[in-house]
Amino acid sequence: MTALLALALTVLLSVTALLALARIYRGPSLLDRVVGADLLLSTMLGAVGAEAAVNGHATTLPVLVVLSLLGFVGSVSLVRFAAREEV
Repeated sequence: MTALLALALTVLLSVTALLALARIYRGPSLLDRVVGADLLLSTMLGAVGAEAAVNGHATTLPVLVVLSLLGFVGSVSLVRFAAREEV
């Protein structure tokens, strides 16, 4: 049962990552690409968090914190840049 659950989680995270990459590639605007990059980063956070939960260790907690801060700061800075570009 655990192997089936791990396989389903892997498939779901892979499909999500592929769809996020498609959004980044197709665009058409900068904000669409920012949303795609944020989704890809969120998928990575989910994968790392699931790996930590399955293996039962907390050593990846600093990695999760850094990735989440990177996503927040990156999204905010790119949206501020895009808002300044349009005005």
